[in-house]
Amino acid sequence: MSTSTSTSRNTVTTPLAPAAIGPYSQGILADDRLYVSGQIAIDPDTGSMIDGAIEEETERVLDNIGAILKAASMTFEDVVRCEVFMTDVNDYAQINEVYARYFNEKPPARKAVQVDALPRNARVEISCVAVR
Repeated sequence: MSTSTSTSRNTVTTPLAPAAIGPYSQGILADDRLYVSGQIAIDPDTGSMIDGAIEEETERVLDNIGAILKAASMTFEDVVRCEVFMTDVNDYAQINEVYARYFNEKPPARKAVQVDALPRNARVEISCVAVR
């Protein structure tokens, strides 16, 4: 016997996070699972990268993620997995310090890697998956 299940798939967008700068969506909600595209420290009001320390970049990245989560009626508590990309592993402690303020109760599973370069010369990019 064959069964077929249909997945509900919707695009999640918000003006409170930067518009996509390529052929991708800010987020995709598939049933109760939200896939948030990698966010960098772009100010959604100006469309420009913020200019600041790695801590400020990380805050802007996580604020952008928070806006997309909110647009899907979710919060950081719904996040089950994050991927952190950084251009300098020496920034790891500072990124973690900011990250811990957003994920303090039950932090999600995570991977963190150093990469050679990120779009717009960003120093940190974070993507995540959240589940209702």
